[in-house]
Amino acid sequence: MKQLKRPARRALLVVHVAASVSWLGLTLGLLTLGVTAFITPDPSTTQAAYRAMKIFADWLIVPVGLLALASGLPLSLATPWGLARHRWVWTKFWLTLVTLAATVFALRPGINDAVGAGIPDSSLIAAPSVAGSAYLFMTAISVLKPWGLTRRGRRLQVSATSRKRVDERSPTPTA
Repeated sequence: MKQLKRPARRALLVVHVAASVSWLGLTLGLLTLGVTAFITPDPSTTQAAYRAMKIFADWLIVPVGLLALASGLPLSLATPWGLARHRWVWTKFWLTLVTLAATVFALRPGINDAVGAGIPDSSLIAAPSVAGSAYLFMTAISVLKPWGLTRRGRRLQVSATSRKRVDERSPTPTA
């Protein structure tokens, strides 16, 4: 894929970071509401917390997660990092897919069930805790960029190095 020019890359990076931080913030909000609903002795507070979680889950969390994915993909594909060249990028990609799927297929239905039942549910503490840990982990590896190249990345690096060596030995026409 063609590399992005610096202004486009920077704009996309801002969108990606903003979406990712928003996803983490929403998850911390869900965790706070889940803990509140679980520990309060007042059933009306439990019900109110679950209704607030439903608003986050129905209107915000999925679009923000999709924006993080939709901005991260071109950012990885159109920059030197590549999607499958570096282990940290590849790990972030798969964790994003897994957490987004868990949000859509497990967290949202769990919140809907809790709103209907109105009784404390410990899974609505566990799910945002796991998701928040995953997002913090993805943030850390984005900053630290650990683990090096994937097999594909090493293969591409060797291929690029061998092409450079051939090009350096090629006779260059003189003017």
